Amino acid sequence: MASFIIVLIVIIAVLLGLIVLAQAPKGGGLAMGFQSSAQISGVQRTTDFLEKATWYLVIALFVLSIVSASFYKTRQEEEGGGTPQTEQTENGDQNGGEQAPAEGQ
Repeated sequence: MASFIIVLIVIIAVLLGLIVLAQAPKGGGLAMGFQSSAQISGVQRTTDFLEKATWYLVIALFVLSIVSASFYKTRQEEEGGGTPQTEQTENGDQNGGEQAPAEGQ
């Protein structure tokens, strides 16, 4: 399940990059090329589509990132994943049960 979520995140990130590169600030760039042909073919508001697609992909990327983080956190807890320092302090001794020899001995 985790690998599936990671694959989705990578696909969404690539699509987001392509859509952002297709846009240009202040209405120029690749989006302007679509607008001139949009009047002929009947497709309108390509820049609106690109902007909405950007927002949807950003939201999807954000949600999937949170889901993957919670998935890995749950998985670590199931495997008994406490930090070694926490386990040592619960046992009461810091040296793992072994006594360090004195310097003169």
